[in-house]
Amino acid sequence: EPSPHIDWTSGAVRLLTEPVEWTDGPRPRRAAVSSFGFSGTNAHVVLEQAPEPAPEPAAEAGPAAPFAAPWLLSAKTPDALRAQARSLLPYAQDPGRAALDVAYSLATGRNALEHRAAVIAPDPAGTREALTALADGAPSRAVVRATAVAGSGKHAFLFSGQGSQRLGMGRELHAVFPVFARAFDAACAALDPHLELPLRDVVFGDDAELLGETRFTQPALFAVEVALFRLVES
Repeated sequence: EPSPHIDWTSGAVRLLTEPVEWTDGPRPRRAAVSSFGFSGTNAHVVLEQAPEPAPEPAAEAGPAAPFAAPWLLSAKTPDALRAQARSLLPYAQDPGRAALDVAYSLATGRNALEHRAAVIAPDPAGTREALTALADGAPSRAVVRATAVAGSGKHAFLFSGQGSQRLGMGRELHAVFPVFARAFDAACAALDPHLELPLRDVVFGDDAELLGETRFTQPALFAVEVALFRLVES
C-alpha cells in the first residue's frame, strides 16, 4: 500500500500501480533502480537512455571487388615445399587470368601431401614476395603453413549467431561464386513462404533495423552460413 506519510496528489512523483508507456521526450529517459535489503549490499543505480546508434551504411551494389584466389601448395617434405614455392615464382607475373588459372590448377590438379602452405596476396607483387618468403623459410603474413595430421579426421563447422548480421553480407560472394549464389538463393526460396518479405531483399537491402529483427536475422544468417558451407565444400 502507498505510504500515508507521503502526499501522492502533489508534485511530480506518482506511484505506478500498473504498466504505462514511457514515451520519448525532449530529454533522455532516466530510471533509478534501488536494491535495499536488511543485510548485504545496498545499491542504487541511475540508468540513462542510450544514444541512438548511427545508421549502418548499406553495402553498395555494383561490380564485385577483385578477390585474391589462394595458391595452395603441398609436398612430402619441408624442403620440397620450399622448392615448389620457388618453382612457382615465374607464374606470379600476370595480374590477369593466369593467376586464377594457377590457383585453380594447384587446388584441383595436385594431391594434398603432408606439408602444406597457402599463399594469399592481392596482386602479383604480393604473390612473388610471399612465394619468396616461403621458399626462403621466412615468415610472411601472406603465407599460412600447416602440417596435415595422418588419418582421416572429421570436420566441424562453427558459425556465428545472432548479432553478427550486417547489411549486404555475402553480396560479393554471391556475385563472384555461383556455388554460393545457388545455395543462398535456394535457402531464400525455402524460407520466403514463411516471411513477410523476400529474404534476399532484406539481406541486400538498406534497412539495418529490419535485418536486426529476429524474424529476419535468424533465417538470414542461416541462408548465408549454408551458402558459405557449400562454397567451402566445393
